[in-house]
Amino acid sequence: MALNFRFAVASDLHIALPHTISESKHRFHLVEVSIPALELVLENLSKLDIDFLLLPGDLTQDGEPENHTWVSKKLAELPYPVYVVPGNHDIPVKFANDYSIGAADFPSYYHHCGYDYQQRLYYSEQVLPGLRIIGLNSNQFDTSGKQEYTGGLEEEQLDWLKQILTTAEDELVIVMLHHNVIEHLPDQSNNSLGRRYMLENKAELLYILQSAGVKLIFTGHLHVQDVAQYQGIYEITTGSLVTYPHPYRIVDFMTDASGKQSLKIESYRVNSLPNLPNLSDVSRDWIGDRSFRFMSKLLTNPPLNLSPEFAAQLAPSLRYFWADIANGDAVLDFPNFPPEIRRYFQSFNATNSIDNNATLLLQ
Repeated sequence: MALNFRFAVASDLHIALPHTISESKHRFHLVEVSIPALELVLENLSKLDIDFLLLPGDLTQDGEPENHTWVSKKLAELPYPVYVVPGNHDIPVKFANDYSIGAADFPSYYHHCGYDYQQRLYYSEQVLPGLRIIGLNSNQFDTSGKQEYTGGLEEEQLDWLKQILTTAEDELVIVMLHHNVIEHLPDQSNNSLGRRYMLENKAELLYILQSAGVKLIFTGHLHVQDVAQYQGIYEITTGSLVTYPHPYRIVDFMTDASGKQSLKIESYRVNSLPNLPNLSDVSRDWIGDRSFRFMSKLLTNPPLNLSPEFAAQLAPSLRYFWADIANGDAVLDFPNFPPEIRRYFQSFNATNSIDNNATLLLQ
């Protein structure tokens, strides 16, 4: 069967109704624009002939029941199927408290988005003839119900995944989860700032997917536009709608006359809103204004291990570093930095320009 379909990806919506917005001077997320940004994206999608929409987690600010209710209702109104997975902000605690839903509550809000009234936090669904979406839960908790620092898939979920893949041998499988499986930043798995966005048992998951011939993974969490590859598997991570550059993607899966398959990715941005016509500039400065602490940590942590005093001298020059990384296809240089430090930041540059717009050959 020759598969040809189109879908959209929007990630890390962090929806926050106005009265639920939490205040913090260090808050990176511009959640004030979460609802109008999503509504503009959905309006734009209504003009396209898409088959479905993927939302790889962090649908809400911090798991508030009323924010989940708002998202659930909004998604139910759409004329195409939507598939979601929970992000770390969606279920920040295993057991519900006065502020957030518990992990087991998540499927009940999104029974129309892949879960089909299931109690477990992962699912498999045939979206189109010959196409299957597998949604995984990458959140993990300690024995007290506190969320772990990094993501992970428990053995029960991995065993289930292996079984599902044995029955999907003749289908194209797209896997979606929140945490990154393939590194999108230099040495991300070992960097204390980058590791929190990674899946702990990524090697095991990649082995399972590779053995089954799965080639496509969609993730979020990092708030960065990036496409990474590992031994024939592509992971497409999509930036957040509430942080610069407020992106979303339109993806076309195509099969040509000879049977060769490819994935055409196009990225779009929410650059302005009715009440914020200069959203891009405001958002870029929002990150820049909050960059000093983050850049100081990056400079003083391994592998650079700079002194706090030296880091404080360099950090202002890195004001827009993270915004440029989040934008994808970064080409950065800091010629006034010492050679070793300059080379380190050059290592973040894109090696090829496929983070935003690309055609990936799958066969």
